[in-house]
Formats: sequence, structure tokens, C-alpha cells
Amino acid sequence: MGRTVIVIYRPKAGKNQELLQLVKDHVPILRSQKLVTDRTPMVMRAADGAIIEVFEWNSSDSIKSAHHNQAVQALWQKFSEVCDYEMAINVKEFQGIFSEFETID
Repeated sequence: MGRTVIVIYRPKAGKNQELLQLVKDHVPILRSQKLVTDRTPMVMRAADGAIIEVFEWNSSDSIKSAHHNQAVQALWQKFSEVCDYEMAINVKEFQGIFSEFETID
């Protein structure tokens, strides 16, 4: 059974474009490793610049195996160089009943 996740990336100073490229490459790399479903991910931007990505893993086991996958670990290392991960509660839009974001293609 698929597992949908919401990830919030806070770009480091001057790293917004690099982060957007990594987000664009993220799911295709996970897909090449057979870890995520064919669902199209959603990518959005909060008013404060945080990038929100919603995508679906194949299963809980896929999430666990990603932590031991060299291609995924290399990708996640690149993410750590351009952003910090954020909790949803720290993004203002998530504090309302309806959370509205700018859509990123």
C-alpha cells in the first residue's frame, strides 16, 4: 500500500534554484530505484519561500530501503547542501483550515 508524504524544504541562502532542480530530479530518481509510485508529485511554494513536495512511496518498506540505497543517499546528501528540512507546523499556511500555496511546475 502506498504511503503519501509531505516534505518541506527551506532553501539555504542563495540556493533556491539548486533546490528547485533537486526537487525536480527527486521523484524520477526514486522512481528509477522502484521506490515510489507513478503518481505525479505536487510541488508548491509557501509565502516565506519554503518548498513543499507531496509524493507517494510504494510502501513503508520502500521508505526504509531508501535509507540503504546509494543513489538515494547521494541525492539526499545534495539536498542537505542546499536546504534544511522543516516541520509543517512551522509553515504559516499549514496553521489554517485551508492551506494555500503557489504551485510550482
